[in-house]
Amino acid sequence: MNEQKEIVQGSEQHEASRAEQAASPEVILRPAVDVYETGEGVILKADLPGVDKDGLNVQIDKDTLTIEGSVSLEIPKDLEARYAEVQSNRYRHSFSLSRDLDTAKVQAELHDGILTLQIPKREEVKPRKITVSAA
Repeated sequence: MNEQKEIVQGSEQHEASRAEQAASPEVILRPAVDVYETGEGVILKADLPGVDKDGLNVQIDKDTLTIEGSVSLEIPKDLEARYAEVQSNRYRHSFSLSRDLDTAKVQAELHDGILTLQIPKREEVKPRKITVSAA
């Protein structure tokens, strides 16, 4: 029996509700995220174009991972924006993490607008090889 268990789930409940968003004039973008499971843990890659290290906030509270980023869009003083494809300069995405992950050992790297998080599995849930001795 092969039972597949989700280790990271995108969570709508952790995002601002529609009513809160309607009351707030600020639009927050949800970054595209890819999640990969390996034998050692989970690798999460989030697209955060324009976000630098100072504008990035990654935190884990209990079993919730939250990624927030902001971009500083500077318009020269002598120019006026007539059209903009992107109306927001903030990103946010939250995930529920499995208890099988060791959140104390997360590694994060931001390179060219891509945030890579490596979240290892706890030692007791990792597959291990059993050595058999001859009798």
